[in-house]
Amino acid sequence: MTGVAQGASSAEQSGVERSTIKKVATRLVPFVALMFFINYLDRTAISFAGPNGMNEDLALSAAQFGFASGVFFIGYILLEIPSNIALHKFGARRWLARIMVTWGIVVVLFTFIQNATQLYWARFALGVAEAGFFPGAILFLSLWVPTRHRSKILSLFYLAQPLTTVIGAPLASLLLSVEGFGLAGWRFMFLGLGLPAIIVGIIAWFYLPNTPADAKWLNPAEQKWLTAELDTEVTQSAERGGHGKIGSAFKSGRVWVLAMIYFGFIYGLYALAFFLPTIITGFQEQFGTKFTVWEKGLITAIPYLPAAFALYFWSRDATRRGVKTWHIALPALIGGISIPVALFMNSPAATVAVITVTACAIFAALPNFWTIPSRFLHGAAAAAGIALINTMGNVAGFAAGYVTGYLKDFTGAYYVPMFVVGGLMLLSAVLMVAISAKTHVADFGPVTHDPEMAPLEQ
Repeated sequence: MTGVAQGASSAEQSGVERSTIKKVATRLVPFVALMFFINYLDRTAISFAGPNGMNEDLALSAAQFGFASGVFFIGYILLEIPSNIALHKFGARRWLARIMVTWGIVVVLFTFIQNATQLYWARFALGVAEAGFFPGAILFLSLWVPTRHRSKILSLFYLAQPLTTVIGAPLASLLLSVEGFGLAGWRFMFLGLGLPAIIVGIIAWFYLPNTPADAKWLNPAEQKWLTAELDTEVTQSAERGGHGKIGSAFKSGRVWVLAMIYFGFIYGLYALAFFLPTIITGFQEQFGTKFTVWEKGLITAIPYLPAAFALYFWSRDATRRGVKTWHIALPALIGGISIPVALFMNSPAATVAVITVTACAIFAALPNFWTIPSRFLHGAAAAAGIALINTMGNVAGFAAGYVTGYLKDFTGAYYVPMFVVGGLMLLSAVLMVAISAKTHVADFGPVTHDPEMAPLEQ
């Protein structure tokens, strides 16, 4: 009878786990993904505005456009870590809602800029306003699911990023073709993209719960199970030498190596995001083709739909096997090789096909990468460590925009800047293999007390 009772108890526990994770996946992830969708679209809207009237109206060179694209990240970098610590202190619901309303107001103000200097300041202010949103969202979702479910949940969240371009590029193109309220198309686009951020930010204040105990859509058994699972993971991490204090995140060699790996991925991501619409516009001169604004928006979206599928199925495999080194290093290798190759294609279709491979590689790696920090960081250290890693990504975002534009102006083509992108992504692949070999942890499980790990942690 005892065995039967234990079997029934185990089945009941499994049922509670399934229902809890399903509710988190359906109640929280879509809403946070919507916030991320609006976030990524608003920060990359300049890439659509630039070649569709803004560069001409504001008399911007490629270097000036690249600087305007990248200066966003300076403001973001300055406040990212303090913002994520504030999120940990005040609660995700309040802080993420505050961030979203603030950046929505700034995006609306883009409607009225008149020159390059105002554009620089507006992009800087947007970075300040958005600071902490992405690492805050990653931390928020990580605090709601046990480690074994994290890759799946983060992959569902990350789907918003490629889908932002799949849906957002045609949407931005549609807004660009409208001249409402006497505004040029690119100005109306900023107005149309800023208002939803304000509205969804206000909704977030009332919709997002801070902890499982605050989630009315979880029944008592589900709340108890989830709270116990998360508390147990924090306790076990601390017992194994995991980090919980803010300062330990900055002292961890593993955190800094992960930050450099992320730098390469994000450099590639934003070089692609900011300059792909401009490269497509250049097809007219390079191949003698001509596209309408709407057609250019659709072409820009092409690489990101397959990328969404690659992200989902690659992360699904990582969930089944456990995240392995090659789940991150292999996409970095493929992306590093493919992105410069795209420039040597002899037709628009072939160019876009190779760029699609690059997009698939980047997006396949990112959600699996973000399962790693919370395996050995918890509490305030997780907030600081995730923010630090993402800060390096934002340094890459600034560098990608400015360096790509500068090298294009200097050399007259995109060959050199795209080789730089490829080289940095290859470096990410090498570092990923190196950190795995150094720590003897191929699947990035919990930190152990292996003495050979000491040099990496110091």
